[in-house]
Amino acid sequence: PWCWRCSPLRRGGATYPSAGRVRADFLRFFQERHGHQRLPSAPVRPRGDPRLLFVNAGMNQFKPVFLGTVHPRSQLARHRRVVNSQKCVRAGGKHNDLEDVGRDTYHHTFFEMLGNWSFGDYFKEEACSMAWELLTEVYKIPKDRLYVTYFGGDASLGLSVDEECKDVWLRLGVPASHVLPCPSKDNFWEMGDTGPCGPCTEIHYDHVGGGRNAAALVNQGSPDVVEIWNLVFMQYSREVEGNLLPLPQHHVDTGMGLERLVAVLQNKRSNYDTDLFTPILDAIHKSCGGPRYQGLVGDADIGRVNMAYRVVADHVRTLCICITDGIYPGASGAELVLRQILRRAVRFCSEVLRSPPGLLASLVPTVVEVLGEAYPELTKNTDQIRDIINENEAGFLLSLERGRRVIERTVQQIEPSTDFPVEVAWSLYGNLGFPLDLIDLMLEEKGIHLDSAAFNKLAQEFAKQKAGGPQAEQKEDTNTHLDVHSLAQLHNNNVPATDDSPKYAYTLGQRGQYEFSPCQATVLMLYKDQSLQTEVEAGQRCGVILDRTNFYAEQGGQDSDQGYMIRLEQQDILFPVESVHLCGGYVIHEVTAVETLHAGDQVQLFVNEAQRLACMTNHTATHMLNFALRCVLGDSTEQRGSHVTAERLRFDFDTKGPVTVEQLQQIEQVVQDMIKQNEVVHMAEVPLELARKVRGLRTVNEEYPDPVRIVSLGVPLESVLTCDSEAAIQTSVELCCGTHLLQTGAVEDLAIISERQLVKGISRVIAVTGAQAKRAREVGQCLDMDVDSVSLRMKQGSTSILEMQNLSKEVGQLTKVVIDTAMPQWQRKKLHTILKALQRTANTAIKKLEMQQAKEMAESLLAKHCNQRVIIDTIPADSLSILMKVVNQLCDKSPGTSVLLLSPQASDEVLCACQVSKNCLPVFSAADWAVAVCAQMEGKAGGSPIVAKGSGNARGMQGALTAALEFAQ
Repeated sequence: PWCWRCSPLRRGGATYPSAGRVRADFLRFFQERHGHQRLPSAPVRPRGDPRLLFVNAGMNQFKPVFLGTVHPRSQLARHRRVVNSQKCVRAGGKHNDLEDVGRDTYHHTFFEMLGNWSFGDYFKEEACSMAWELLTEVYKIPKDRLYVTYFGGDASLGLSVDEECKDVWLRLGVPASHVLPCPSKDNFWEMGDTGPCGPCTEIHYDHVGGGRNAAALVNQGSPDVVEIWNLVFMQYSREVEGNLLPLPQHHVDTGMGLERLVAVLQNKRSNYDTDLFTPILDAIHKSCGGPRYQGLVGDADIGRVNMAYRVVADHVRTLCICITDGIYPGASGAELVLRQILRRAVRFCSEVLRSPPGLLASLVPTVVEVLGEAYPELTKNTDQIRDIINENEAGFLLSLERGRRVIERTVQQIEPSTDFPVEVAWSLYGNLGFPLDLIDLMLEEKGIHLDSAAFNKLAQEFAKQKAGGPQAEQKEDTNTHLDVHSLAQLHNNNVPATDDSPKYAYTLGQRGQYEFSPCQATVLMLYKDQSLQTEVEAGQRCGVILDRTNFYAEQGGQDSDQGYMIRLEQQDILFPVESVHLCGGYVIHEVTAVETLHAGDQVQLFVNEAQRLACMTNHTATHMLNFALRCVLGDSTEQRGSHVTAERLRFDFDTKGPVTVEQLQQIEQVVQDMIKQNEVVHMAEVPLELARKVRGLRTVNEEYPDPVRIVSLGVPLESVLTCDSEAAIQTSVELCCGTHLLQTGAVEDLAIISERQLVKGISRVIAVTGAQAKRAREVGQCLDMDVDSVSLRMKQGSTSILEMQNLSKEVGQLTKVVIDTAMPQWQRKKLHTILKALQRTANTAIKKLEMQQAKEMAESLLAKHCNQRVIIDTIPADSLSILMKVVNQLCDKSPGTSVLLLSPQASDEVLCACQVSKNCLPVFSAADWAVAVCAQMEGKAGGSPIVAKGSGNARGMQGALTAALEFAQ
């Protein structure tokens, strides 16, 4: 008999298995009883799949197996039976449960997927038998509470009922009344628009039981009858054209949510009442006091306290898992989604549970205690997780309080209206980083409405403006580019130039994080519609000139900062700073005035730190890239231009020709070495004349201020500036006004993802850094394996035209992915060269096979129609190309013969090809012959007097054969 290994939970005299025991026994059952290889969970950051934000199913890591792209020599290709418990996150993207978490008792952003897989080994009978054995004999779930569904067929797919699966369940002893057919929407699983797919069978559990028949409640959304396990039988492949083809190997992919299974085994109706969550819920109560968690939902949950408990418990699990796996709260992609999750949890902690700051981080040890045994990587990163949560929480709490005041004040101002101004919502969203759903929730509490359509329109306008459309340029000219008269007026009025030295005032904290201090300033003048003004009314866009600023103005190829400013006497009003420009020594901040602005206002400035840090990273990386280009391509390599944004960097330079694969690799390696050395970045202002004497100094063709800022990587400026010193030749030394990192190690990684010649002699490279570079490399490695796999299969060859055509199609699709995907450029060039050769090989092989097939068919037809001047017949042919080759072969072997062949296709189309003997010209025309025949089949044809081809409908084929003979006679 199967024995539980862990201490059971005891509640009210009953004994229930712990979640850890349930997970362990699932893995042990398949590993020890049924010979499965136990694999660890993959990280929740997807490897090499740019379409996914997070791993959201157990099968993600096995996609190469299902798709047939796994490298034959890889470890993955050797697996036949596999079991694991996979960490999954469903938030953002197609599978997004974020908005539902907390509202009910079963949605989660993070969950565990228990799964067993067969890769070409066992199939339906064994999979169902194992599942039934585990549930009824190991977990001791009463059989009368279980219902199973099977695929009920789909005429539109041309698929019949899955009788095989039904019979398996009946043989296992499941009563016929508990074995239910279901349509394809419930019981036919597909990976995506194309790829492996197949029927599935689901196992459902009736919470009520008592001998009743609950078959009518299966798949009806009833909370009483829930699905606990899905067994997918991958036996088809969905083609690009939409048709289904049988897979050469059948696979099994099963998934059972641990949280739901544990709820069943612990006799709970809610996942949150299981020991996966109760320790976290108890820790929340202990930290914040107040009422305990009661499991209430909807109107019964007064004050949404229970919803807050569920949100915080769920979200802190997700944060711990994601941070451990290298996904940190950030500004884009999965990082942005994680930031939204953290901020949603913080908001519920602060405003609903009324907890002091630090509650989220204080829950980390409890999460580690619950999940650490299954995922030991959590125990190694506890301190890091707490630090990252605390840092992000502190920043958001400040923004949250400021945003709450903004909303409350705005609601008071608009009374009795219930429509919230979209401009204010956009300011909260764009500058304080408020997720839109939080704004909606805060307004919903107050009975206030936000026009989502107007908000989206504003977002689109911002995106268009950021992209640099004509309208944006016009606004910039009138509000941020001082005209000559305004500049003269400023000088005549003795308005001092803006002191922008605070933009360089940032330091490294004790844990290596960058700290940017706010800057206090005075509004000197406002600029609107090419006119200096002392007052601008609310709702208008204008340029704000300050006496000092910590904002970086767009210059030196680096994007300007963004952020916001507040008035010292009115700190709940945010003035978003959308762009910053430098003109004549004055820094102009483009601002939308949410209230009237006056010259003389005292303001405090807050830079968007994430965007600034990303620009600093990419700008320092640009200097490293410039140095690497010189090292690899020679000292004659000169910079022609650059552009640094938060997302990427662009660099134009002189070159004698396209950069080779080997050179691209060498350039990246030079940068990698500089990153590993974690060199100090030395910066200072020096007299321009002194700076120009530095040997090896990198400059561009532009005017420099005097004094000028000089940036040296790794070599102190005292050494660089020493007379006749060659120190600058050994590293990157440039004149630069941009903002930079303080040490090169923070770049983490650099990948050149594009390289092309703009014009002859000038090349452009685009590169990414940090996590983006890492992601590009992961994608490149995966595609490299895909290409290697295709190459190996191509070498093995095939005698099937269809298999070679599918291989050729795969090469074409892979080529498009390689061209379009962000990956290291050296790898793209290498793979593209290989794929071009593979495409040629495939085309040659297909042509050879078609010629061989055509030759055999022609010989057969010649034997059938011996010594006939006209041959008219039907033959099976996969394509018009093959049919035409058969016709050509016949005419070559029998020069005096005219031939017309028809080939009916599975799609009810009929292909037609013909060739007329030259002896019959000009009386007998192939084009006329094909037109006459295809007209009988309601089709079309065309060609020359000698050869022609066409197609038509199968309904008219017999008439077409008669017409062909009559025409020829």
